[in-house]
Amino acid sequence: MTEKREYRMEELARLAGVTVRTLRFYRERKLIPPPRREGRIAWYDDHHLARLRTIAALLERGHTLNGIAELADAFDHGRDVGDLLGLGEPTEETPVRLTPEELADRFQGQDTPENLAAAMDLGYLGTDGDEIVHISRRLLDASTALVREGVPLAEVLDAGRRVRAHTEALADLFADLVLRHATEHDLPRLRPLARSVVESELSLALDRRLRGRK
Repeated sequence: MTEKREYRMEELARLAGVTVRTLRFYRERKLIPPPRREGRIAWYDDHHLARLRTIAALLERGHTLNGIAELADAFDHGRDVGDLLGLGEPTEETPVRLTPEELADRFQGQDTPENLAAAMDLGYLGTDGDEIVHISRRLLDASTALVREGVPLAEVLDAGRRVRAHTEALADLFADLVLRHATEHDLPRLRPLARSVVESELSLALDRRLRGRK
């Protein structure tokens, strides 16, 4: 296990490339968490260093300190990765770890506190220290592509919420069908059949919609 490193204020400021005055300002603005106190000495750790480097990267990308403060608050109060993944890893989805600046790059400045909160509420995002965890690489890549095509991230998330309602209904429909003729134990084995039906029907529906628009 890697030993946890701790730093006094002056050393942390030097490693992060900021002044002690700036570090104090960030602490007062609650952009970084409080240090560990040992008497009159304040001890900072690698979590603080990572946050300071994230702040610098976001400032370089044009984010304001107010915006960064709101994002920091969203990270600190969002669901952690354990809540996100629940009892285990997703069956077919690969979680993705991102830094806040990587998230900003993907969504072209649309990583607002409102959008971040919506993504956390949907269960797309969780936090692990200063890292963000997205539940699904496929969903993340699709969302990124839609935003780059000009679809606002807020609308992508709203569509995801509505799709969630329909997919939950489809899952209930299939589970009820199987349980009328099999057992709960058979659901995981028959799960790929439900996925095949849904993917085929969605593909056919998209074809019909595209033909209807020509």
